[in-house]
Amino acid sequence: MALSIHVNGGTEQKQFQEPVENPEFDYSQRGQWLRAAVLGANDGLVSVSSLLMGVGSVKQDVKAMVLAGFAGLVAGACSMAIGEFVSVYTQRDVEMAQMKRDGEKRSPVVDENDPKMEKKERLPSPGLAAGASALAFSVGAVLPLLATAFIRDHKVRMAVVVVVASVALMVFGVVGGLVGGAPVAKSGGRVLVGGWIAMCITFGLTKLISLNGM
Repeated sequence: MALSIHVNGGTEQKQFQEPVENPEFDYSQRGQWLRAAVLGANDGLVSVSSLLMGVGSVKQDVKAMVLAGFAGLVAGACSMAIGEFVSVYTQRDVEMAQMKRDGEKRSPVVDENDPKMEKKERLPSPGLAAGASALAFSVGAVLPLLATAFIRDHKVRMAVVVVVASVALMVFGVVGGLVGGAPVAKSGGRVLVGGWIAMCITFGLTKLISLNGM
């Protein structure tokens, strides 16, 4: 009798514990907005930091660097917004056309409870995606720009741009890894090394061209 009670208790405990297990979170639901935010901020940071390094390799005037960085911020934000708007709008048109074709094949009657109607409501907004990309780019770009504007010594200014860009790149990479469920170390390291390569190439090529008298 004692053995029977023990077995039943274990069975009941197992049955009670099974529903408690949490389902694995689907990180793919965050994919689109995560991509726009991380790519936008990373592009802004790398683009303007590289631009500042390139201008700083041939000019020591802080005004020239700030103006070039500001122009890069505005141009990059507009480019990101337009590119994201066109991309998301194209994706939206393709999905709408596919849902329309599927609806015509099944039934001409519109059913409000149809899962496709819910999917239609969840389609991304091109305007919202464009605004998010432009804002993310601006946030990333303004960091090295602010670091440059208040430093008079040229060598210190260049060093600060590298340090600020490196720290911000590492933070963006880590945040992207945490939110997206990717390995944090790999994500941060990949973004950091990519930013260093971009800054080094821009600095080196601009310096080389200036030495050749072009």
